[in-house]
Amino acid sequence: MLGVLLQGKPVAPSINLRKLAGQTAGFSGADLQAVVDVAIETRLRESMKAGKPLPLEHATLAEAAGKVKPSTREWFATAKNYALYSNEGGIYDDILVYLGIKKPSA
Repeated sequence: MLGVLLQGKPVAPSINLRKLAGQTAGFSGADLQAVVDVAIETRLRESMKAGKPLPLEHATLAEAAGKVKPSTREWFATAKNYALYSNEGGIYDDILVYLGIKKPSA
């Protein structure tokens, strides 16, 4: 996903997408877009100070990932409560399976 979001952007060859993916586990697509946007804003400020365009680097993206909070955790916490306490007819069973609370039906 990060690779797609970075297409067309000036990126340094040192970017390790696998490492960034590990650092952003649990991030939604919108969260990842926010990471890229924060990194771009940071790099633009640095480019203006340097007087020349600077590509996005791994460190800039990693720092941005540390500033953005994943929005999915809160959603899954709420969904877990619904699934555990309001699961009439099993409509939330898929969430319980995804969260590892319930085994999939055969």
